[in-house]
Amino acid sequence: MTTTHRYIDALGHGPSDKRIDILRGIGRTGSISQAARDAGVSYKAAWQAIDTLGNLAGVALLERAVGGAGGGGATLTPQGNELLALADAMETARREVQARFAAGASTPAQAPVALQGAGPALGWLALRTSMRNQMPARVEQLEGDGPAARVWLGLGDKGRIAARVTLESVQLLGLAPGMPVIALCKATAVKVARAAPAPGTEASTNRLEGSVTRVARGDSGDEITLALAPGLHLVGFAAPADALRVRQRVVAWVDESSVVVALGS
Repeated sequence: MTTTHRYIDALGHGPSDKRIDILRGIGRTGSISQAARDAGVSYKAAWQAIDTLGNLAGVALLERAVGGAGGGGATLTPQGNELLALADAMETARREVQARFAAGASTPAQAPVALQGAGPALGWLALRTSMRNQMPARVEQLEGDGPAARVWLGLGDKGRIAARVTLESVQLLGLAPGMPVIALCKATAVKVARAAPAPGTEASTNRLEGSVTRVARGDSGDEITLALAPGLHLVGFAAPADALRVRQRVVAWVDESSVVVALGS
């Protein structure tokens, strides 16, 4: 894999993520602590951002860092500057594409009606992940002021679910009420059963009701697709003994620590 390809991996978070802002701030000020303050995140979150970008890019982004927990000087490596240059070029290209689309969408003959006003959703189409469940949501509420926070995500009139994330992730993603996001979770993390309380299910676990639309039988568990509402589906697994069938009403549970919050580009 070439370095350029690894840079693309590092930029996969999109412009709404603060990681690139933090790297840019370090290049501008020569200070991790100042970059953290400018981005509105903690010093710890800033280091987490740099570590994540470095892992994804496959190169060292900081030449040196002097100082303890309270701050320190830092210089970007040539690779760090290359990553910023590529980020700027990609942002310019993204804005040009969006501007051309907006101009075309204003004319019905040039753009499908279904795409008009679909700005945020277009960025989500580029999201690549193994997680089967990807549901458009909106941040409703943030709870907790410790190292972890509960983020309540509204699914329109289909209910809501909660995600348990670190405080650093809240800061780096800039999560706030009203923000459109994507709620992600693996199908294997979703338990499906008949529409009755499941034994041993904790009260804090997310609970969503729906109707079975597809069933794929398996020896270790049946893969169940259920419709929460028209146009919104969830995939999970049920015990073979439940013998769930299409059109049957069911309940799905997913622990809030298994729900991931993602932003579009």
